[in-house]
Amino acid sequence: MDVFQAINDRRSIRKYRDTPVEWDKVSQVLDAGRLAPSWKNMQCWRFLVLSATGKRSALLDAFPDDNPGKKALAQAPVVIVVCADPAQSGVENGIEYYVADTAIAFEHICLAAHGLGLGTCWMGLFDEPTLKKALGIPAGIRVVGVTPLGYPDQEPKARPRKELAEIAYHNNWGAAC
Repeated sequence: MDVFQAINDRRSIRKYRDTPVEWDKVSQVLDAGRLAPSWKNMQCWRFLVLSATGKRSALLDAFPDDNPGKKALAQAPVVIVVCADPAQSGVENGIEYYVADTAIAFEHICLAAHGLGLGTCWMGLFDEPTLKKALGIPAGIRVVGVTPLGYPDQEPKARPRKELAEIAYHNNWGAAC
């Protein structure tokens, strides 16, 4: 799949088929995350892959019931917990780069999954201490996001996006591209 097609067609998937995901596809998705760029090439991200039913169920208490993706986590055959080690990144101009680095890796995961016919849904509304305790994630590690991974059982329409003229400027702030 062409990268621009993947970017244009990827959607957040919240309903999954009851079909196992082949481990070679999970590996390809993880490898795409591994190849992301990072601050000083520190590669601070870590990926916890959950495929056992008990492990996937253990994380559900960390998500509020009104989180629209919670059912997807229970339904998908695989869940990826995207973490970071802030000690393996840096701070520049007050920006903690572990968040940016890990977000890039997370997006690589989402795009690769889509390219393989799999669905994902970036989820960030969770109680981190509860999640870390349930999954045995070490104290120094941060959870940046979580995604279900599986074969989609829905085809959501594209959500509205701002026009390029609203967000991109040329040479001067406010001058449209």
